Amino acid sequence: MDEILEKAQAAWPAARALLRRLVECESPSEDAAAVTRFMELLAEESRDCASARLARMPRAGRCLLLTFELPGSRRKRKPGLLAVGHGDTVWPVGALREMPWRESGERVYGPGVLDMKSGLAFFLTAMRLLRELDIPVRRGVSLWVVSDEETGSADSRAHTEKLALASSAVLVLEPGTGLEGKLKTARKGVGAYTVRVRGRKAHAGVDFSAGANAIVELARQIERIAGFTDLKKGLTVNPGIVSGGARTNVVPDEAEAHVDIRVARLRDARWIDRKFQGLRPVDRRCSIEVSGGLNRPPMERTRGVAALFRAAQQIARAKLGVDLEESATGGGSDGNFTAALGVPTLDGLGGVGEGAHAPHESILTAPAAQRIALLAHLVRHLGQ
Repeated sequence: MDEILEKAQAAWPAARALLRRLVECESPSEDAAAVTRFMELLAEESRDCASARLARMPRAGRCLLLTFELPGSRRKRKPGLLAVGHGDTVWPVGALREMPWRESGERVYGPGVLDMKSGLAFFLTAMRLLRELDIPVRRGVSLWVVSDEETGSADSRAHTEKLALASSAVLVLEPGTGLEGKLKTARKGVGAYTVRVRGRKAHAGVDFSAGANAIVELARQIERIAGFTDLKKGLTVNPGIVSGGARTNVVPDEAEAHVDIRVARLRDARWIDRKFQGLRPVDRRCSIEVSGGLNRPPMERTRGVAALFRAAQQIARAKLGVDLEESATGGGSDGNFTAALGVPTLDGLGGVGEGAHAPHESILTAPAAQRIALLAHLVRHLGQ
């Protein structure tokens, strides 16, 4: 058996205990103090193998940068390797009462266990293995853990991009795709638009003709907006929230729609923006205001991304006896930011399971040691 895999299997009970401590430290995005407590816990858990720096954010909890102390040349080659994860979850404080840490069969359950505290526990364990086995890594290795990924990474994005630009490659510790744990080599870009219509208010019975119905106008615009979808290009446009009006006997003078967009290619984001900015009212008595745009650029499968995946695939096959597959997904991660900068990025290296953001959130325990070993091997390979 591969030496690193054998060590990873022996390390799994300790990694599972670490994962439980991370899961039971609840860290919803909106609770800055709770997220900061989680980051402090993670810093304390890594004291034996990394130096920690907590970074203040304007609104979110603190982010955490761990710099690992690994065997190898004292003068590390530059640029280094960067792993990226997030400590925030979608679960409010108190969710543990309804969905406590639970081990059942070949799974462990708990809020945030898949998305994505398992990835953090796996990477920390993998770096310990490299130290225990005295395996040299000639590049610096850091783990950047953000506090606001689930809400769009508004505060942390600039820091993530700066760290990525100083790195030779980025490993993203988000969960793999499906129960096969496929790695992610492409992600759609994510954006949001708000379309507001202003019309004229009037009495619906006494003075109907004097009114300009903002809801009717918005309905016409929504039909146009939905038509921007192009499934062949991987471009989807979803009007998800619509509101307007106050009383049935009043012609409404305001209405708005909130629209989600997903794009597989950056050039499609520019096209969709022109379409939104080009919306014009059918009823000339109404006006249209458009705001928003792309939040996360798409992670496109570049040569650098493909090369990283092939390296991981070859390592998994030769060292672990595992056939890794790749996938594309419509969801975004901080890997979108790093890949868009041209930095080779490989995503989906965290836990294997299902139920992210759902009450049955869980990971499979069987692939855990393989995942830990894969991360150790990748850092060893990329760190030369």
